[in-house]
Amino acid sequence: MKHVCFFTGFPGFLANELLKQLIIDHRDTINCMYLLVLPPLQNTAIQQTKQLANQLNVEEEFFQIISGDITENNLQLSPEVEKQLRKEVTHVFHLAAIYDLAVTQKLAYNVNVKGTEHVNNWVKTLSNLERYIYYSTAYVSGTREGKIYEYELDEGQHFRNHYEETKFLAEMAVHRIKEAVPTTIVRPAVVKGHSKTGYTIKFDGLYFMLNFLDKIKHLPQIPYLGEGKPEGNFIPSDYLIEATSYLAINPIGAGKTYHLTDPKPYKMWELQKLLCEYYVGKTPKGKIPIQAAKLPMTFAPIRKRLQAEPEAMDYFLIHSSYDCTEITRDLEDSGITCPDLVDTLEPMITFYQKYKDDYAKHPAFF
Repeated sequence: MKHVCFFTGFPGFLANELLKQLIIDHRDTINCMYLLVLPPLQNTAIQQTKQLANQLNVEEEFFQIISGDITENNLQLSPEVEKQLRKEVTHVFHLAAIYDLAVTQKLAYNVNVKGTEHVNNWVKTLSNLERYIYYSTAYVSGTREGKIYEYELDEGQHFRNHYEETKFLAEMAVHRIKEAVPTTIVRPAVVKGHSKTGYTIKFDGLYFMLNFLDKIKHLPQIPYLGEGKPEGNFIPSDYLIEATSYLAINPIGAGKTYHLTDPKPYKMWELQKLLCEYYVGKTPKGKIPIQAAKLPMTFAPIRKRLQAEPEAMDYFLIHSSYDCTEITRDLEDSGITCPDLVDTLEPMITFYQKYKDDYAKHPAFF
């Protein structure tokens, strides 16, 4: 029996890239892909699937766009469509979420928690389901410090923001159905652009540091932000996508939770030094306490000028280290490894320099 995939989160960046990778890796075993799309994004999704079909040499009918909404019961599917999907779908990829450190509690809970509960309820009705792949985040660990293991989740932790907390609650909901549903949980670190091309659609995460450096690069001296002792865990998008494609289809991934994190991360001060020397041509000197750096960003005009979120500063303070033993072992025969971040800096910064003035690639800073 050929696989029939169902996606939430399209036409988002990660869903789009994962679609392509699955076709590249498993074209002979995938019959079609159903894409759940919010009504306002239908036209965008149609244009995107046409481009994908042309790029990957598949029929446009290979992609079936379905109107729906994870925040509604039964994903707002029509009875006819739902009946068809229940019989056909073998793999569900749940990527839809609010990925924003500054998201409000109400919005984050509605999409990340209630939305995931609705998807959970729906996947339990699928008669031919082989795998449910859920995208969580490594930062469900919240404010925990020390070594964080893949098998851990609820350790009584607190959270830095509503994004972390709601993704934790959503993953808890997924764990509650694991006995009934063959599940793979993916916990990425902070995702950056492609390791070889630098391509990304949004300058957030590590790019906040580049935004900050770009605005102060003419200063005679550039300081470090904080002590910089915590690890900064960043992975290129292609590592995340290639690993997911492999583990979602390979039987080895069933029932597993994976940290898709850098096994050899750099300290935050090392990252600041690398980016500053590569992008600005200067070595940082001196230090600014994190709270002092964060305070100006609480004011909208400054936040917009620097193009950085104050919530990102909190990640300079927590000493967490993400163990990735499980995924390293399960990827051994795949040839898929996380590249050293230093080896990805040139394409990352080249792409950033080319598109840094494209405001469509920057989050809205209100």
